[in-house]
Amino acid sequence: MIYVLIPEREKAKIRTKNKVQTKKYSIPDNLKELGLGKTYYIKTYGCQMNVHDSENIKAILEEMSFKEVDEMEKADLILLNTCAIRENAHNKVFGMIGRIKHMKEERPNIIAGICGCMAQEEGVVEEILNKYKWLDFVFGTHNIHELPLVLEKSMNSKKLEVQVYSCEGDIIEDIPVKRDSKYKAWVNIMYGCDKFCTYCIVPYTRGKQRSRNPKDIIREVEKLKKDGYKEVTLLGQNVNAYGKDLEISYDMSNLLIDVAKTGIDRVRFVTSHPWDFTDEMIEVISKYDNVMPYIHLPLQSGSNRILKLMGRRYTKESYLELFHKIKNRVKDVAITTDIIVGFPGETEADFNDTLDVVNECKYDSAFTFIFSPREGTPASKMKDNISLKEKEERLYKLNELVNMYAKEANGGYLNRVVKVLLEDKSLKDGFNFIGYTDTMKLVNVKAPLDKLGKIVDVKITNVQSFSMDGEMVE
Repeated sequence: MIYVLIPEREKAKIRTKNKVQTKKYSIPDNLKELGLGKTYYIKTYGCQMNVHDSENIKAILEEMSFKEVDEMEKADLILLNTCAIRENAHNKVFGMIGRIKHMKEERPNIIAGICGCMAQEEGVVEEILNKYKWLDFVFGTHNIHELPLVLEKSMNSKKLEVQVYSCEGDIIEDIPVKRDSKYKAWVNIMYGCDKFCTYCIVPYTRGKQRSRNPKDIIREVEKLKKDGYKEVTLLGQNVNAYGKDLEISYDMSNLLIDVAKTGIDRVRFVTSHPWDFTDEMIEVISKYDNVMPYIHLPLQSGSNRILKLMGRRYTKESYLELFHKIKNRVKDVAITTDIIVGFPGETEADFNDTLDVVNECKYDSAFTFIFSPREGTPASKMKDNISLKEKEERLYKLNELVNMYAKEANGGYLNRVVKVLLEDKSLKDGFNFIGYTDTMKLVNVKAPLDKLGKIVDVKITNVQSFSMDGEMVE
């Protein structure tokens, strides 16, 4: 018998004033050897939050005695941690599921499952139940901490186990983590989102906005500093709204101050919503040297008409006012953005309004996308009368502009000496490390081998649109 607890879209969008529960993770002793002698492989799609979720999942699996392998073909357990933001990611996951099916035909004992945001979509789970019953387990974003129990039931029953909650969500503390880096760390500060932008599936897949207790966040950062980490990135679907749901008077600006005061070398945060970006936040970023002068500030569209259809709750004018306020108050700040082209009903004039904003802001970089309708969102029901060809032409035109300004921004670094955290090996000939400046510029660096994991002075010798080259200077 298949055990099924499937997601419900209507239930997932409910928001109440019920108090968020904070719970502690623990693994039953009898499950600590469930994976003894078995290996696992995780394929991660999507945002930084998903990447960090996979770090938690890896640690949970290793508490169960599974061992990680770097090739899917060598694994006894395969898990796809999925993204629901765009159709492209959706299609890639189902393509990978098909590939896993062939592997299971050759090795029937492989355990295979999916989790993440796609697992929280009602239509996806229904498709799995109809076409992919050979999968072993499905769980969602709200019950990562219950993975040991989900796996136990699936492995014992030899049937598809589907456990996906449609709820506002809790906060689970003390989930173990196996970090991908020894020098940079993701730190969740909040979960979920209540913005309900008309094109976005995240409020349905991640639950309501809920903030971690500041003391728990600070304690995590202090431990990371003690363990030798140089940089933390504070994570949330909308970090600027941090604290709005807390019972104390404490917001994102307060948190940035307290994290900066831990003394960790670098503090970053993503993702910001322009609506919640306060003057107090700008003041903190400008005041503390270890809060990095890099801000990701999604625009999505430069047209007020389209912004209203998107449910973004700001105007082109208020966005530009905020942009210039940040530029004027934060020394040497770099600002990047997200832009969607081809939103339903976008006219040539609307698109030109977006180009106007790009020409005014001259972003350091931008993530640009063609609108991708997500089932169950209001935008998916809007009339879309723009041809794919026209959308592609707009994207091409936008990217030409974005790339030009990105290279122009990088050009200002030529022959300058900047601080770079050396974090990994470079694949570019003649360079042995890659790292990032305080403004999030990727740099290929020539440096002594013992400098890995250190923040060093680098002279920039060459620039491209999306990376730079440099040599360490003493």
